[in-house]
Amino acid sequence: MRSLLIAAALSACAALALTALVEAKDDAADQSAKDVLPSGSVSSQAGLEAWTRIEAVVTHPRCANCHVDAAGIPMWTPAGETKTRAHGMNIHAGESRIGAETIACSTCHITSTDPNEPAPAPLRSGIDWQLAPVEFLWFDKTGAEICEQLKDAKRNGGRDTAGLLEHLRHDASLNGFIPRAWQPGAGRSTPPGSFEDHVKDVALWGAAGQPCPR
Repeated sequence: MRSLLIAAALSACAALALTALVEAKDDAADQSAKDVLPSGSVSSQAGLEAWTRIEAVVTHPRCANCHVDAAGIPMWTPAGETKTRAHGMNIHAGESRIGAETIACSTCHITSTDPNEPAPAPLRSGIDWQLAPVEFLWFDKTGAEICEQLKDAKRNGGRDTAGLLEHLRHDASLNGFIPRAWQPGAGRSTPPGSFEDHVKDVALWGAAGQPCPR
């Protein structure tokens, strides 16, 4: 009887967690729908200016360091430094992108919605720590290359502008990696602007037809 009660309790907890995730995704979709601007309502020049600001965010170490190639080696910019290097301690995330083959990212990078502590404490996030899928390689790419990648549904997870905005909002609803780029804890640099500025710029860029620099 006790084992049945435990199983029932675990099942109920799992159902509640799934319900919370679905509700968070629905809320993110509702919010992102409000973010979308009418197509053509923004000039190409204004769209390129918005891209310049987006580029400054996505190429910042706080964002690009986990968008690495198939080697699965995270990049690392120690607190107080601007030089990016391979992650210390010989960390290798493997094909799993979570370190399952060696040392799990979650060994140090705790899944938590608590504020990030000052450096050198490891960064944390409200979702499990992992590298971005290898298809979303950004590190060492130019802004123009990333721009073309982000507008290509075959290389961005099948997302149009509305989908990109929903991705941003959904991640934020989970206290995930994207908004935490601006809240990394004392001693670490942050991308320019704010998360909300970034959302607005993605909306502007999309309404302008997603122009990319040449």
